[in-house]
Amino acid sequence: MVPVASAALNRNTPHPEESNEYYLQPRSNIAPIEELLNGDDYIENAAPTEYTGSGEDAAPRSSVRKVHSRNGSLRVNGVRKEKINQSLILEDFQNKDGEHLMGVAPEESIMDSLRLGEKEMPRARGGGSHELVSGRRAGAGWEQSGIRFAPLNLPLKRRLQTLVVLWHTLCIPFFLTTFFFLCSIPLFWPILLPYLIYILFSHAGTSGTLSHRSQFLRSSRIWSLFASYFPARLHRSQELPPTRKYVFGYHPHGIISHGAFASFATEALGFAQLFPGITNTLLTLDSNFRIPFYRDYALALGLGSVSRESCENLLSKGGPNNEGMGRAITIVVGGARESLDAQPHSLRLVLKRRKGFVKLAIRAGADLVPVLAFGENELYNQVQPDLHPKIHKTQLIMKKLLGFTIPLFHARGVFNYDVGMLPYRRPLNVVVGRPIKVLQQAEPEKEYLDKVHEMYIEELERIWGEWKDVFAKDRTGELEIVE
Repeated sequence: MVPVASAALNRNTPHPEESNEYYLQPRSNIAPIEELLNGDDYIENAAPTEYTGSGEDAAPRSSVRKVHSRNGSLRVNGVRKEKINQSLILEDFQNKDGEHLMGVAPEESIMDSLRLGEKEMPRARGGGSHELVSGRRAGAGWEQSGIRFAPLNLPLKRRLQTLVVLWHTLCIPFFLTTFFFLCSIPLFWPILLPYLIYILFSHAGTSGTLSHRSQFLRSSRIWSLFASYFPARLHRSQELPPTRKYVFGYHPHGIISHGAFASFATEALGFAQLFPGITNTLLTLDSNFRIPFYRDYALALGLGSVSRESCENLLSKGGPNNEGMGRAITIVVGGARESLDAQPHSLRLVLKRRKGFVKLAIRAGADLVPVLAFGENELYNQVQPDLHPKIHKTQLIMKKLLGFTIPLFHARGVFNYDVGMLPYRRPLNVVVGRPIKVLQQAEPEKEYLDKVHEMYIEELERIWGEWKDVFAKDRTGELEIVE
């Protein structure tokens, strides 16, 4: 950097004879460091320069003004920079052994001009005094942007991962758009009308027979791309015998529950290998089985309705004796209410008054299995309730009236890292806890119901306590059980 500075400050003309006639005698190329460090003293003590030579008239000269300079220092990337005059910066480098290196560098504006081959104030040829004053440089300020865009040379695998996650995020709008497009073509009306009637009267989502379940679709390699996007992993605390029934409680809900889908609606994370002999069904809203085309897609993935009728049918049919042994259902317990509390690096579970799934397990004689997903809340950012109480209140009213709500969230996009509806690429670890054995009762007693509910919460707290330092290192708080 020193040669550049000296070149910028000590320019000699290519013809020495012209230098003697029009220019001052050049100083040495590099001034001593001690002299530069004197700052104002060095400039103030310098004697005013008197011009002599031919061509100078006898007109009176105005007094020579003192040059004012400001000293300042800053530190950038471990390098201390001290400004010693209008165009020089003193740099102090320090390595890992504590050794210092000093250097003189021109100011950034000068460096920019040198890099671009530009001169801010061009002079006319021949040493004339005429100068051109330049305006602002076009494009300044566009070097940095608030949105970080993805590079174009990403590996194909990452592009495919993004494509599969985009499909899962937008599949419902896609199926609805396709349906309405076909409705605009009269040629398809004889097919669509009977199909709509079939949807209205179909009970495939609640029958519990799983007749539409496609093992080929669940085991497709595209779901491996989906799971590796985050990446997601499924962990088992204890083996589960296939001679029992199970109710998996998934926490937290998050925004879209990507971890629940990857773990229990597909074989991307190896559920069948971790829990052999158990047929698990992820449950969703019953209204999803009234959406044209999407309901067939969901049934092929083995999804079921979260209604009481569907849960009882799933846990009472199938298995060796056709009594539901080896069957399991997965319920995202917190629901839409919990999605409003999905803030990164925190874990608030809406669980204190949620006892319906415990009662269901006691009636069916199914063991309760807590599941805690570390990283589910980190996949999206959303409006914080304490900073926007009016928005939060509106969302709660919507949840009470319609049964669902819409979190105001954002994450990343397809070609950028800051704006969009795709989840962030952050690790997702789904930990399946130990089963809580349940005694079957047709009408559960309140004391026994509360006891099983407390045991369920204790197991969740055990999972959190054992694995928070491994899977939640960036947490800002501890596990909270609310409502």
